[in-house]
Amino acid sequence: MTSTKENTQRAMPDVASEAQADRAGALDWVGMDGIEMPVLLTGSGDHVQRTSARVAAYVNLHRADARGIHMSRLYLHVDRHLSAEPLTPASLRRLLRDFLDSHAGLSDRASLRVRFDHFVRRAALASEHSGWRSYPVEIAARMDGTEFRVELTIEVQYSSTCPASAALSRQLIQDRFTTDFADGKSVGRDEVLAWLGSEQGIVATPHSQRSTAKVRVKLAPGFDFPIVDIIDLVEDALQTPVQTAVKREDEQAFALRNGQNLMFCEDAARRIQHALDADERIADFWLRASHHESLHPHDAVAVATKGVASGYGAADPSA
Repeated sequence: MTSTKENTQRAMPDVASEAQADRAGALDWVGMDGIEMPVLLTGSGDHVQRTSARVAAYVNLHRADARGIHMSRLYLHVDRHLSAEPLTPASLRRLLRDFLDSHAGLSDRASLRVRFDHFVRRAALASEHSGWRSYPVEIAARMDGTEFRVELTIEVQYSSTCPASAALSRQLIQDRFTTDFADGKSVGRDEVLAWLGSEQGIVATPHSQRSTAKVRVKLAPGFDFPIVDIIDLVEDALQTPVQTAVKREDEQAFALRNGQNLMFCEDAARRIQHALDADERIADFWLRASHHESLHPHDAVAVATKGVASGYGAADPSA
């Protein structure tokens, strides 16, 4: 019996590489964004942990007559590298080199961005409890020919209490005290203590708000990504990071920290600036302290940099 089914293997068309572009023109970037990919991170004691990430992979298309790039090659390189070896500047350099080698004649520039949430377990301020904090992280790498650069961006949330509002609140408390305790009247310690513990006594409180520190750093050669170290550096400088598990004693300790660390956004930015400037691993940095005001419907923002020649400089404050 003769079969009519065609069993001859046929070559699949590759329009992207065979056809010319309808209109010639070089393209700055072509690639993929939002690639779902597990990545490996090296923690303390060389412990390696796996986390879920979103990846953007791009190359330029400098050949004006070429129809397109080989996107599947980018994906396969991302999968082979990021799911098999920890994220380091060296591993990202190799990945971008593979991007360019697989696009020889088409591209001479490659870019990669990896975004993920990094979880760190944090102890409570006073009780024995602890909980998880999630910190948004972005690692961006780029290769222009043989020139390679990489930067690390981290966001940290903290509480900020307004110094001006605190001073105004203290004045109102003083005014209430003069009203409640007439001149010449003898006032006992216990009476004042009871008054201070009442809503009538503490008649005003300063405004405070959740705030965000966004820090972007370029690392000195020879250092891997010190994600937790930079988070700790920022939180230690500010002293008021947001908390996880909170009992009454923790909330009271948090109130004390806020009272002892009154901050305008300018104060917060300078605290972080000094902490980053003292770390030898950080060659350059850009930071943005945003106080999401409870008094206003807008944010109060301060931006600072390390100030190195040809560095970040006065970058766009909204960057």
